[in-house]
Amino acid sequence: MRHRIPIRVYYEDTDAGGVVYHANFLKFAERGRTEFLRAVGFENRTLEKNKGLIFVVRRISVDYLKPAFLDDHLVMQSTIEELKNTSFTMHQAVFREKRAENGAMEAELICDMHVVLVCVETEKIQPARLPEDIKQAFQNYSE
Repeated sequence: MRHRIPIRVYYEDTDAGGVVYHANFLKFAERGRTEFLRAVGFENRTLEKNKGLIFVVRRISVDYLKPAFLDDHLVMQSTIEELKNTSFTMHQAVFREKRAENGAMEAELICDMHVVLVCVETEKIQPARLPEDIKQAFQNYSE
């Protein structure tokens, strides 16, 4: 399964030329991860409050393939690429939706990301084992 959220490009997302500023793709990815967590039954604030855990980004690899523009309809797609004891890797891809000549909607890949996240215990600020319930929820979204 893949988790998908729609993203509309607003003026605030662009530079003076109407092109999405590269760092905003990282914001789109953060929104995608947050909504992904909600979709599998967890929220960042609740995880911190009830389990004393947060997820922190350790590494992001980004390939900017094509620009996005003001008013584009984008889709952020998130899947789990790899699950380890204290970390996981997400594959996040941004697609531009556009209408083809035949009237059908097409999705064009414009940005491709691989994000390594670490589960961290908030009190000790040290890596912590991913809880089993979270691992189980993530399994449904594994590539």
